[in-house]
Amino acid sequence: MKIRRAELNRSCALLAQFPETTRPEIAFLGRSNVGKSSLLNALVQRKQLARTSSTPGKTRMIHFFEVDADSREVMLVDLPGYGWARVSRKERESWQGLIESYLEGREALRLAILLQDLRRDFSEDETLLLDWLAERGIEVVVVFTKGDKLKPMRRAKRAKELRAQLGSRSVTVQLTSAQAKQGIYELWKTIRERL
Repeated sequence: MKIRRAELNRSCALLAQFPETTRPEIAFLGRSNVGKSSLLNALVQRKQLARTSSTPGKTRMIHFFEVDADSREVMLVDLPGYGWARVSRKERESWQGLIESYLEGREALRLAILLQDLRRDFSEDETLLLDWLAERGIEVVVVFTKGDKLKPMRRAKRAKELRAQLGSRSVTVQLTSAQAKQGIYELWKTIRERL
């Protein structure tokens, strides 16, 4: 995958700030510190396009990244993490409203990518989100992150356990590691199929 251009279009704290675009959009969702920014950087082959932090909850706005990959234009959208962020309840509710407004109102949205740390079980937040997206007809790919943190045998076992936790939900599942660059090409292939 050749990335010709990748840049921040804008960061939005309000619905009115969302860009008007003809580019298809791919949204990245997940708990705080699940590795959204690291995965986005790996996808666009840049080290700091999406800012990474070890402090949960650093992504507090919706970030729109314009990407030209193999002569295809796409907007990768980094949504605020949920769950662990040390912010006020009011701010969390504001984020939730912003995220829901984005997911429900974007005609350009082609795919939601839900990131899940391979070392953690699905929480009620994730299962509710998966069901919420399904009810609205939004296609979801579940991407297991941080695969490099486990040994190969344990990694395969955890992936199988997490697939079982998904039950009968109709979602595609992929395993990645931003650090080891594993699964990045396969994820791009999945994204391209939706453009």
